[in-house]
Amino acid sequence: MRLEPLAGDDPRDVLRALRAALGAGPAVALGAEGRLQPGEVRPGTAVVVTTSGSSGVPKSVQLSRAALTSSALATAARIGAGQWLLALPAAYVAGVQVLVRSLVQGTEPAILSGRFSAAAFAHVVSGMHSSRGGERVPIYTSLVPAQLQTLVDAADEDAGVRRALASFEAVLVGGQALPVALRERAAAHGARIVRTYGSSETAGGCVYDGVPLDGTRVADTGGELRIAGPTLADGYLDDPELTDRVFVRDAEGTRWYRTGDAGTVEDGVVRVTGRVDNVIVSGGVNVSLDRVERVVRDVPGLSGAVVVAAPDERWGEVPVVVAARADVSDPDGALVAARASAAGAIGAPARPARILLLDEVPRLSSGKPDRVALKRLVAER
Repeated sequence: MRLEPLAGDDPRDVLRALRAALGAGPAVALGAEGRLQPGEVRPGTAVVVTTSGSSGVPKSVQLSRAALTSSALATAARIGAGQWLLALPAAYVAGVQVLVRSLVQGTEPAILSGRFSAAAFAHVVSGMHSSRGGERVPIYTSLVPAQLQTLVDAADEDAGVRRALASFEAVLVGGQALPVALRERAAAHGARIVRTYGSSETAGGCVYDGVPLDGTRVADTGGELRIAGPTLADGYLDDPELTDRVFVRDAEGTRWYRTGDAGTVEDGVVRVTGRVDNVIVSGGVNVSLDRVERVVRDVPGLSGAVVVAAPDERWGEVPVVVAARADVSDPDGALVAARASAAGAIGAPARPARILLLDEVPRLSSGKPDRVALKRLVAER
């Protein structure tokens, strides 16, 4: 199977390449930024998605036609089929899946090009309404929390954005934890939000509102979540050692993906509590920064905050809250509230030491916070 890197990430170019890759055409490499050259990959490969994730270390994930189409079909079985709006980068796995779902369902995706804004979103949505056999075709989209925050903030004042949000049969939101307050605000505007959990290694979201898609299995193994099923990637391109470490087989021969996420599975419901490795030792006590972040995001003005570690002479490491300056009108009050909330929910060692306000929180191309850059900024300041 021939692999052809795609120059650029124009959504229409990605759509054409995916249409060929899901047929008899060559596999397409996305997000490689010149790191991958044309070459051969294992038969059945459709896409190689190169992503740095939150670690900053590039990984090229090999996804087969079978994995991508299995994910698209399982999504349709769970939430229904219709027309999709692409509002995410097309080279990001969630964007790829929006296009794959469209191709599998035989529909033309709507595409929001350029910089994301509430006005542009509402404009594109206004042209999506169509019918088939006299019945309205349901519409769907996929967003990250930062985009949903932009839309909800605008919807408070703009009826057009409210109508756009409420018009979707489902709005998938993934990529990072979704604050409860943000989901409630979106629901108040009529948005039907579906929280998704997954990664490039699972061909995108494979758990919807805590329940695995049909065919997907999730297990809690020693506190780490593992995933099995037809949507798993074949592994990492040219990295057999990492592939063998991340994709493992149990005694029955079932292949599992080690997510690196901490969590539980109770009565079939998956609950993610954070990254296994996103834990600091503060004053001799283990503190999950993911737990601190979830608590902090319930504080007014900090719904989009990110919590990272900073070195501390006395405690070793401490949590630090990073937020956009425009969101926080009273930094001192927000810090007091964040410290009180963290202490009450987790314990005194979880209290953030300070708040760092930035004009703009740096993000990866996927929309996730760039935690590597944030940790560096916090250490420098």
